[in-house]
Amino acid sequence: MTVRCGAHRAGANALPRRLRRPFAAVLAAAAFLSLALAAHAAWIPVKAQLAQWLIARSWEAGLQRGAAPPPWPWADTRPVALLEAPAQGVRLFVLEGNSGRNLAFGPVFSDGTALGRDMVINGHRDTHFDFLQALRPGDRVRVQRGVASAWYVVTQTEVVDSRTQDLVIDPGLDRVSLVTCFPFDSPTAGGPLRYVVTALPANRRGFSSRSSPSSG
Repeated sequence: MTVRCGAHRAGANALPRRLRRPFAAVLAAAAFLSLALAAHAAWIPVKAQLAQWLIARSWEAGLQRGAAPPPWPWADTRPVALLEAPAQGVRLFVLEGNSGRNLAFGPVFSDGTALGRDMVINGHRDTHFDFLQALRPGDRVRVQRGVASAWYVVTQTEVVDSRTQDLVIDPGLDRVSLVTCFPFDSPTAGGPLRYVVTALPANRRGFSSRSSPSSG
């Protein structure tokens, strides 16, 4: 064992002098890249939470003024709804503008559903919408738009393939659909599968709930 280790050290030191600096530079670059990737991965959830704090301030200002201002000077979005799931301890602000950039800061309404009765809200599975996997039929969620709010009861959860099935918006239907990518533990983003939580108004007859509303 000692001989083999000694031979290994001798082999490493036997690199020509002209190759040692490039070799060291490659190692340094690899170490820097690893640290950068780790820092980026750690920053994603921090950014998501910091954004929600800034957006909360914008939301409160909007309740007083009638319309929320941009949460930061260069933002091209603003909060238009508050989404709560009491059993999971969730309180999230929903943004207008269905874009990848806005999704980094919070859940968003699908185009054309922010003001309608049939609402579709999208979010990232690894940040804001990771709680969807804990929702069960009978759980309650609350949606507040402006000063008006309503409670909804989860009726089903399902996995759909976006290549073969579309969410159909029915303007006459009072409903909330919460949508995120699936599976939740996938190492890569994107993919065709979607996890969909459907909730209907809590005041409909025959509904029983697993959790009671805390307010509203």
